[in-house]
Amino acid sequence: MKFGGTSMAGTERIRRVANIVRAQAAKGDEVAVVVSAMAGETDRLVGFCREANALYDPAEYDVVVASGEQVTSGLLALTLQAMGCNARSWLGWQVPIRTDDAHAKARIEEIDAPALIAAMQSGQIAVIPGFQGVTPDGRVTTLGRGGSDTSAVAVAAAVKADRCDIYTDVDGVYTTDPRIVAKARKLKNVTYEEMLELASVGSKVLQTRSVSLAMKEKVRVQVLSSFVDQNAPDADSLPGTMIVSDEELAKITEAKISQEGLDMERQLITGIAADKNEAKITLTRVADRPGAVAAIFGPLAAASINVDMIIQNIAKDKGETDVTFTVPKADLLRAQTLLEERKEAIGYFRMIADDKVAKISVVGVGMRSHAGVAATMFKALADRGINVQAISTSEIKISVLIDADETELAVRVLHSAYELDAAA
Repeated sequence: MKFGGTSMAGTERIRRVANIVRAQAAKGDEVAVVVSAMAGETDRLVGFCREANALYDPAEYDVVVASGEQVTSGLLALTLQAMGCNARSWLGWQVPIRTDDAHAKARIEEIDAPALIAAMQSGQIAVIPGFQGVTPDGRVTTLGRGGSDTSAVAVAAAVKADRCDIYTDVDGVYTTDPRIVAKARKLKNVTYEEMLELASVGSKVLQTRSVSLAMKEKVRVQVLSSFVDQNAPDADSLPGTMIVSDEELAKITEAKISQEGLDMERQLITGIAADKNEAKITLTRVADRPGAVAAIFGPLAAASINVDMIIQNIAKDKGETDVTFTVPKADLLRAQTLLEERKEAIGYFRMIADDKVAKISVVGVGMRSHAGVAATMFKALADRGINVQAISTSEIKISVLIDADETELAVRVLHSAYELDAAA
């Protein structure tokens, strides 16, 4: 069971979480709980680091920001003990959760789980701070923002859990953001691949790394709301969204067809995501020769700047071309600085940057076997006068770059175009 920052924001909410955990343990389940820091606490701690030293040491940064989860794990264990439960906290180095030494963005390498499993088998509720681990030489690490989701999935895999329940401030995965489209539908089941695409293109429900790890380790993940009243059904009643493999989803669909006698062909499009954290860079009059593009993207990769959409125009008669690509908005200034420093080596004429763009994506495994998904998207946007600046695709996703001011309109238009609106 994993609880996010809004679920842990204060003693009253921690008491609500403790009640949910106690109810699950009372059913005879062996339970491990992963917790985030209180909402806003990590930002506060990051602020202290910047005030202390603008060019802070990432290893000491990890020591500071990991303390937020340490506080909530201890408080939840104390609250559970007050309710008569056998509970204790296990810090990242006590489990231990072993990571590499990439401070502030560490990756989990392994979890030594025997002691944790033995404690759970004895009836103890293990409360584990998310987001943190330990390097081979014993230093504290953190996994990057949103890393508690990854911690939870990793722990679930290590203890071979039947399920990993992610409790958050929403009650599941929707066809799109309900704040934009009031008729957005909650999905009962989503495949790992679909959730991975949705998470990577702007859906804020789960961290991308956690979904990728769940798919690799075949951990069944359920998204639930921790803001439920005392009479709400328990987690075993599946009130949220279950993220499963293609094979399990096929079995679920077949069972529904058998029980209900319906033609239950899989929904063509599962969801629509919007991401305003994108920025566009265009380099004009780049030499059209082997190695020119590598000279652009090599330095960006070396600086760990992720590049998403890439468009290279057809070369003009002069043997020159324009190259357009997108980077995370937070990395725009660094990317511009790097490219400016290498202007002569790359050989471009002018750099044009635009951070007033948004990426809109439609996602669904149904695309694999159906034609016309892209045509529907482009026609729906064109009919409302929304200009497409760039396009990228995968087997189950189509993304377009548009003006940021048209984000909400585009989401509503596409939600209706693919008939995703819930029945009135």
